[in-house]
Amino acid sequence: MAGETITRADLSEAVYQKIGLSRTESAALVETVLDEISDCILRGENVKLSSFGSFIVRKKGLRVGRNPKTGVEVPIEPRLVMVFKPSNVMKARVNGQEFEGEDD
Repeated sequence: MAGETITRADLSEAVYQKIGLSRTESAALVETVLDEISDCILRGENVKLSSFGSFIVRKKGLRVGRNPKTGVEVPIEPRLVMVFKPSNVMKARVNGQEFEGEDD
């Protein structure tokens, strides 16, 4: 693994190369897709992309944390967090395997 970070511009370039839209249209398409995913998440909706994974919004309740240096307990306020759960297909691909079975 190269550890490289892929940017919006990289995604737009890939769409341009593979689909054949203009660079402007490719950038607009990528922006539209990312905006729609973001809007859904901000509304508290889960986003499931088959064979890729799900972006899930979870509620974390009030809990007690501890300052590791002092040991003093402090309350951690309730909040929403977003997690990404890869599909079984994606997990298999990351591990260089072929997926057998139904995708989640």
